[in-house]
Amino acid sequence: MAYELVLLEGDGIGPEVSDATVAVLAASGVTIDWLRMPAGAGAVPTHGTPLPDATLRAIERCRVALKGPSTTPVGGGFTSVNVAIRQALDLYVSLRPVRSIPGVRTRHDGVDLVIFRENTEGLYKGMEHEPVPGVVETLRIISADACRRICRWAGDWARAEGRHRLTLVHKATIMKQSDGLFIKSFREVGDEDPFLRRDDALVDDVVRELVLDPTGFDCLVMENLYGDVLSDLCAGLVGGLGVVPGANIGDRYAVFEAVHGSAPDIAGQGLANPTALIQSAVLLLRHIGERTAAARVERALLSVLAAGEVRTRDLGGSADTAAFRDAVIAALAQEAA
Repeated sequence: MAYELVLLEGDGIGPEVSDATVAVLAASGVTIDWLRMPAGAGAVPTHGTPLPDATLRAIERCRVALKGPSTTPVGGGFTSVNVAIRQALDLYVSLRPVRSIPGVRTRHDGVDLVIFRENTEGLYKGMEHEPVPGVVETLRIISADACRRICRWAGDWARAEGRHRLTLVHKATIMKQSDGLFIKSFREVGDEDPFLRRDDALVDDVVRELVLDPTGFDCLVMENLYGDVLSDLCAGLVGGLGVVPGANIGDRYAVFEAVHGSAPDIAGQGLANPTALIQSAVLLLRHIGERTAAARVERALLSVLAAGEVRTRDLGGSADTAAFRDAVIAALAQEAA
């Protein structure tokens, strides 16, 4: 079976890690026809926007996209392409699995967490205004429908993947109504599914415990801002944003992305590490039902990292992007032989 999927290469090192990932997927035996569409800062000069309408229409038609890192200006300029895509396509689930990687030394071993972040509400609605000079108000939107659907999706995913516990992260001691609504919705959904252990914890307690011993948690579900911060913190537990996958999923569409930055300082030099986007592509393969190929790509990638002979500079090695890509492809071929 051949798939037509959208490829958003992104900015900076995006084209390099995208090309490496496309090559690895081709070696997996899955036939994918990539529809390359513009998005990010690179699209602005030609299209006048970082997210052209044609790009959204392409994702709607193909249903699934793979996305490289994109640049977001700080304190001005255009809004985040990532946020715009999530809101336009109602990709309400940010899925961020975080696992220790063989051969990548970190402070903690045996980390195996999953972050579920509500992707469409909270402060990331971007509803800000300045009622009087020098005073800015930002609205934090939390709805029962959005709370219930992310909690239900997280619970369904956790049970399907054989996980045993789902923890809601909140700050209901202070934001009693908004986070209180999240807790109420979480418990209502839990009453419908008694076969998964569910509990809740304050966000500050969770942050402290994650730093001390992240193995005490299994799956964590939370609102938008908490999810943004905690998913990056958890990435730091296993080696950084350059080695963890990310997915944005809704009821109809899904975009799988590298969650690290576009690293313009090394763009075009062949130094980028494609691990994060390859990991995200593994999630993509599972999403479209190619679970055997997903497992093969994951094993090949992890075997290269565990061996430690071919590593990019961010992981302490000297290999360039092409050499790392070729090592993963060789590992795939060796397994198939």
